[in-house]
Amino acid sequence: MSTLTKERREDAVQAPRPPAPGRSLLRGWRDWASVAWFLVPALVLFLVFVLAPIVVAVFTGFFKWGGIGPMDDFVGFGNYTRLLEDEVFLGDLGRGLYLIVLSVTVQLPFALFTAVLLNQRLRGRAVYRMLFFAPYILSEVVTAVLFTMVFLPGSGMADHLAGLLGLEGLQGRWLADPSTVMPTLFVVMVWKYFGFHMMLFLAGLQGIPAEILEAASIDGAGAWQRFRHVTLPLLGPTIRISIFLSVIGSIQLFDLVWVMTAGGPNHSSETMAIAMFQFGFKRYQVGYASAISVVLFMISLVFSLFYQRYVLRRDLSGAVTTGGGR
Repeated sequence: MSTLTKERREDAVQAPRPPAPGRSLLRGWRDWASVAWFLVPALVLFLVFVLAPIVVAVFTGFFKWGGIGPMDDFVGFGNYTRLLEDEVFLGDLGRGLYLIVLSVTVQLPFALFTAVLLNQRLRGRAVYRMLFFAPYILSEVVTAVLFTMVFLPGSGMADHLAGLLGLEGLQGRWLADPSTVMPTLFVVMVWKYFGFHMMLFLAGLQGIPAEILEAASIDGAGAWQRFRHVTLPLLGPTIRISIFLSVIGSIQLFDLVWVMTAGGPNHSSETMAIAMFQFGFKRYQVGYASAISVVLFMISLVFSLFYQRYVLRRDLSGAVTTGGGR
């Protein structure tokens, strides 16, 4: 009886047999097939809808082409030289910078202020959060049509409000005057997008441990000191991401402006995306429009790489690790 028990124990402690070479190879092929099953569709979509259009736009930008027929009029960098000499396009760059500066200096501080208020113990704050975030859910086209009616000359709500406030000089000029169209569009942008940034800031505020704020309060820090020296530094990663999204969105702004003004009056609200659409689908200067699209892409790419390298570097350094956690 003891001999049988000893033999069973010896069998139990024997090392497991390695799998057969054929079975191991089959398992490896199955693993690669599983990876390919999920990876190949994403790669195909990326190549067809992202990489291929970029290559085609770069190639087309070297030709003077109307979109129909063969591309046989090679102009080299002529389209890009024309861009540098086009005062309207240079104005588009200036208007993009105008929106970026206002977005960073006005929209984001307003969203942060609102998020700080709604992070307090406020009665009905869930309702306020929903109301402020609701405009972001609307599509840009719906928002543009809505505010087109708000700023309608004569019968729009904005004209009635301006009359009540004694600002009759603004009536009928909101979207029709070159001096007021960009500020008016920016007001619409704030109404549309500030709720999104507010929710980002709320998420960041709720991620700050309450013990840190309580410790600062015990040490004698007031509300402003706690915000300035505790809340704001800990909210830094969220603020930097919000700035990045705001800048990229301002550079690529199209549909909101297109529906409300189509770039008018007299190009005073035109953006680079609208100029690209105008030349490509309205004037049939596809080569020139492709050059605009390449410049727009390069501006976004250079800013993204620069921002990630010099601004987001500290935030991303802890998110990427090597094998073994080292």
